[in-house]
Amino acid sequence: MIIGLTGRNAAGKGLAAEFLKSKGFAFHSLSDVIREEVGRRGLPVTRDNLIATGRELRARHGTGHLAERILERIEPGQNYVVDSFRHEDEVAVFRRISGFHLLAVQADPQKRFERIRARRRESDPQTYDAFLELEQKESTSLQAEGQNLTATEAVADHALRNDGTPQEFQAALAALIPRLMAQMQRPGWDEYFMKMAQVASLRSNCSKRKVAAIIVRSKRVISTGYNGTPRGTKNCYEGGCPRCNELAASGTKLEECLCSHGEENAITQAAYHGVSIAGGTIYTTFAPCLMCTKMIINSGLHEVVYNMDYPLNDTSFKLLKDAGVVCRKLKVT
Repeated sequence: MIIGLTGRNAAGKGLAAEFLKSKGFAFHSLSDVIREEVGRRGLPVTRDNLIATGRELRARHGTGHLAERILERIEPGQNYVVDSFRHEDEVAVFRRISGFHLLAVQADPQKRFERIRARRRESDPQTYDAFLELEQKESTSLQAEGQNLTATEAVADHALRNDGTPQEFQAALAALIPRLMAQMQRPGWDEYFMKMAQVASLRSNCSKRKVAAIIVRSKRVISTGYNGTPRGTKNCYEGGCPRCNELAASGTKLEECLCSHGEENAITQAAYHGVSIAGGTIYTTFAPCLMCTKMIINSGLHEVVYNMDYPLNDTSFKLLKDAGVVCRKLKVT
């Protein structure tokens, strides 16, 4: 899960980030990209320099550039909190991945001004009117590359008020996170096993087409196979199969092909290790050819799930149907 943070100055984004970090969330900030660039240029890290450099980076590389740079640092399998979303196009970059939620942290302007005054920084506005004027300038830019907090807050998934004590705000945040976790999406069993087959296909040594199959029973993988030359022989891509290396036209010279198919290897691997596959399901990245179809039927598999059509499988589909084997297509990218 990735929690993105947006909000006005002194609303409490830092407090939210610190709370989530204490709960095991890894932290990134889009502003880090700007700070790194300011440091590279040897400039002092001031608010004005950060805003100007951020605007320049967006103008040069695109309005989603900061988010693109931070997204490169995100690793799968961990929760993250990402601070400082200031443009709606930055949000759009993170919308490409599942599990992202944008949280707008909000607080009354007078309360935020009091927090700023309590920090006693010389660069901060000293009057409430000056504070409002600066905020208006920073929140809605007329240039596409400028930060636009108003539009960013408008696309937030959730908003949390922070007008009270830090403890009250943290309690509200602690109540929200479990609700977001309940929305986490996992792949279904079919997608899970088909993606396994797609990964297994990367092991194929065939120079023409990479295919793999996974045999499953009771939601457990019991055998895998990918296409390529037989055990102990030269790999196809090393010249082991004359048909593949001659780049024969599709559907021709099949009798010369030395490569075993993914389904064939999954079935024979189970036999090699003495594992019964009767009653199981085979997930294959391509619909089975006629030869593999006959092996599927005779081995007792009861279902075929395939990702892509094979050019010559009309007869296979008919034979599977006649044999009572369920066959269905599952397109997984």
